[in-house]
Amino acid sequence: MLTLELLRPDHADAVLAFERANRAYFARTVPDRGDAYFARFADRHAALLAEQAEGVCRFHVVRDAAGDLVGRVNLLDLVDGSAELGYRVAESAAGRGIATAAVAEACRLAATAYGLRSLTAVTTLDNPASQAVLAHNGFMPRYEFLLDGRPALAYRRSLAGLG
Repeated sequence: MLTLELLRPDHADAVLAFERANRAYFARTVPDRGDAYFARFADRHAALLAEQAEGVCRFHVVRDAAGDLVGRVNLLDLVDGSAELGYRVAESAAGRGIATAAVAEACRLAATAYGLRSLTAVTTLDNPASQAVLAHNGFMPRYEFLLDGRPALAYRRSLAGLG
């Protein structure tokens, strides 16, 4: 069983450790956050919490049954009943259904707790695992584009029926 928790100030150390431990793994499929992200992590964490307090975004940590932080799921730019979904799961947790379950829970929260009607998401074409997570959760491909010079695919999902 996994849980999603809204990002809090006391998550900072665990999130930083998660991002450091998985930096190289994530960089294989998504643009690297860069050294400045890690050097100024406290400022970045505070900025995310401020965005969340304003209702602009919802940031979540994903915990497994043992309580370990194994992922992050974010809803960005909550506007007009829609948001963009972003997620990442630790290398040690990959292939165990955690991303699929976390995205399913994020969709449920988006509809029931945050009143959203649809979500969008993007992934690069060389990330079939992420494409499978989105497809399994009812996201439909919309169009291809370049993401930091890499071919990518945009997805959309209606949340009708979840609320």
